[in-house]
Amino acid sequence: MKGDRVEIVVDAGDTTRTYEVTASRAGRRVETAVRRGVVEVSEVTRNGSVVRTARFMSTRVLALVEQPVPRSGGEEGEGEGA
Repeated sequence: MKGDRVEIVVDAGDTTRTYEVTASRAGRRVETAVRRGVVEVSEVTRNGSVVRTARFMSTRVLALVEQPVPRSGGEEGEGEGA
């Protein structure tokens, strides 16, 4: 969903660096995968086409923070009565 984002904090030697991948348009989402020592964060369209990808060595990744957009409306499980 537009606005979903993932922050990646990476060890860069004597400091840390923060990268961000955001779903930039409606209907896009951000997916994460860890394969063969590589952390891969991709922005994907509705039909599954990859728009852009960020890859990091898993030994260097300190934190991977997924931040979904707050959903508004009458979804089940939300609200005061739940």
